[in-house]
Amino acid sequence: MTTVNTLTVANKQPYAMKKYAVLSLCLMLLTLTTALGQKKPIKLGVVGLTHGHVGWILSREAKEDVVMVGIVETNRDLAQRLSDRHGFPMEMVYNTMEEMIAAVKPDAVAGFGNIYDHLSIVETCAPKGIHVMVEKPLAVSLDHAKKMEALAVKHKIHLLTNYETSWYPTNLKAFELLHEGTIGDLRKVIVRDGHKGPKNIGVSAEFLEFLTDPKLNGGGAIMDFGCYGANLMTWLQQGKRPNSVTAVTQQLQPENNPKVDDDATIILTYDRAMAILEPSWNWPIGRKDMEIYGEKGAIYADNRHDMRVQISEGYSGFDEETFKLAEREAPYDEPFALFASVIRGETILGSYDPYSLENNMITMEILDAAVQSSKSQRTVQLKNN
Repeated sequence: MTTVNTLTVANKQPYAMKKYAVLSLCLMLLTLTTALGQKKPIKLGVVGLTHGHVGWILSREAKEDVVMVGIVETNRDLAQRLSDRHGFPMEMVYNTMEEMIAAVKPDAVAGFGNIYDHLSIVETCAPKGIHVMVEKPLAVSLDHAKKMEALAVKHKIHLLTNYETSWYPTNLKAFELLHEGTIGDLRKVIVRDGHKGPKNIGVSAEFLEFLTDPKLNGGGAIMDFGCYGANLMTWLQQGKRPNSVTAVTQQLQPENNPKVDDDATIILTYDRAMAILEPSWNWPIGRKDMEIYGEKGAIYADNRHDMRVQISEGYSGFDEETFKLAEREAPYDEPFALFASVIRGETILGSYDPYSLENNMITMEILDAAVQSSKSQRTVQLKNN
């Protein structure tokens, strides 16, 4: 029997952990007075324009929560092109973070350059008390991530990592149903992310240059899209580290990606569950989907808005309910609103929320192990490390 749920499903706040990280509590107390007083826009600096996702902030409608006050970009031609497209004045573009910070004194910065530079952003901003949000993944390596974490904790700043899938109402609903016991105990998760490849989908020359550079991006598809599944699985498992990580990579488009992998399969094992992550620059159709299997049913988050839940009946039968979900409620509908809300102390991230530092440190441990595994052609054991 199939039930179609055509109602707009009201989205709940993310699953809240009773125990929050000490750092988050300290930051809440430090920012509470701001939250209680008159709200002022968070002054946001943008560091780097080479990442294709920078359009999210450059094209964002004017709101009272965040105002972009400065940009750091050494490529003046790129800055001019984007200035012409989005309308920001070239006078707000600086050559260095130090120049921008001295001139406009931002409360926070968002990193939209290459992934290798995430560390230098935190090294510059954290001692000045400037909060940081970077595009996924957190860093190019676990070593970089550990240095970033230490700086964020020492200087009591928020350090968030933005994933597109963090906004998906289907992922939130899947999380809630799993933890409500709708499909029984978790057994397997399959996450598929990717597209035809950066060059084939026509990303800018500047974006393509760093995506296909193993130093600047940390790898190819294994990092670019493997991070999504590692991040989601860490959230679903509420911070449980996998026992082992096994990864296999291939280079199916050497003419387009000569220095990096463009297809990967990553297997994560847990005590009573397994995850299979399939990041690729070779999917014929762009996708970001997830399948969650429990003892008595399955959840299919087919895309951002469409989801199916099947409950087993007999050998191969099932009862199915389908969902068409509305966008998540503010501030979880887009990254900059959430960043501002966290800075003000209005929103406290759960310990393993997809944006959180706790989650993304485990995500980086998984990615680091996956890269090691693919190079050594051996399984990497994590549980007792």
